[in-house]
Amino acid sequence: MLQYYERSSVAGVTEHIWSGPTLAAGAPVSHRFVQLPDLRVHVAESGSGTPVLALHGFPQHWWQWRRVLPGLADRHRVLCPDLRGSGWTDAPAHGYGRDQLLADVLALLDVLELDQVHLLTHDWGSLVGYQLCLRHPERVRSHLALSIPPPFFAPDPRLAPVMVTRTWFNLVLPVPGLGARSLRAGRQRLLRRVLQGFSARDAFSEDDIEHFLAPFREPARARAGSLLYRHFIQPEGVRILTGRYAGQRLTTPTTVLVGAEDPLGPDVVHGYERHCDDLRVELVEGASHFLVDDRPDVVLQRALERFGAR
Repeated sequence: MLQYYERSSVAGVTEHIWSGPTLAAGAPVSHRFVQLPDLRVHVAESGSGTPVLALHGFPQHWWQWRRVLPGLADRHRVLCPDLRGSGWTDAPAHGYGRDQLLADVLALLDVLELDQVHLLTHDWGSLVGYQLCLRHPERVRSHLALSIPPPFFAPDPRLAPVMVTRTWFNLVLPVPGLGARSLRAGRQRLLRRVLQGFSARDAFSEDDIEHFLAPFREPARARAGSLLYRHFIQPEGVRILTGRYAGQRLTTPTTVLVGAEDPLGPDVVHGYERHCDDLRVELVEGASHFLVDDRPDVVLQRALERFGAR
C-alpha cells in the first residue's frame, strides 16, 4: 500500500517522504500536504515549467497519472492533488457539493501561488475542471478532459438504458448507508468491477487495484465516496441533462478524449459543440472510460500538444 512519513511543516506545507512504489522513469515525485482553510490536501508534484493541474476521477487518486506523469514532467510542473475525500487528502463529513469542491481547487491554487494553470482532468475531476473554466476562466490556460465532454449534453433516450445496465453503481453509491457499505463490503467487489469493467485493455495490475481500493477501507473515505455521488456527481448529471448550463459558454481552449469503448461515449452523449469557442473531440481506439490507464500514449501526446512548450 502507498505510505507517507511526515518530515517537516513550514508555512502550512508539510513535506513527506514517499515509501510507496516509484514511477518507472522521469523526474522524481515529491509529496506534501497543503493546508487549506478547512482541508488538508495531499499533492504529488514533479517537473518544472508551466504548471499543469491534474484532477483525478473516481475511484482513483494521484496514482491515476503514474503512466503520463514522467513524460509530462519533462516539460511542465505537474501537480496531482488528491481531491476532497480521496487518496490521502482529508475526508470530512461535509463539503462534497459543487461550490465547495470548486472552492477547494481555487484555494489550492492560491496557496500554491498559481495564478493560471493548464488542466488535465478525468471523470468527476473533469466536472470540477469545467466549473473552474466556466466560473474562473482567467485561471485556466487550456484543458484536456478525459472521458467527460463539456456540460451541455443533449438529452438522448438511449442514455437511460446505458445508465441502468452499465453504470448501475451510480444509482447505488448515493444511497445513505448503502453507498458507503458497498465501497467496503464483499472484498470491495463493486470497486474492482468498476475498475476492470471500464478498462478496455486489462490496464490495472493487482498492485494498482490495491492502491486504489485501499483508502476506501477506511469508513470515513467510504462515506466520502457516497457523499460525493449524493451531493455532486448525481446532482451534476441532473443539472447537465436538464439544460442548466445551456445559457453559459465555454471559452477555455479544450480538448476532449473519449474512449471508443466507453459506454457513455458520443453515441449517447452529444450536443455540446455549439456551446464552446475552441473545442476538439477525439475518439480513442482501444480505450474505455479509464482512458489514461488504457492509452497513456495517446493521453501524453495530446497533453503535450494541448499544453505546448514550457
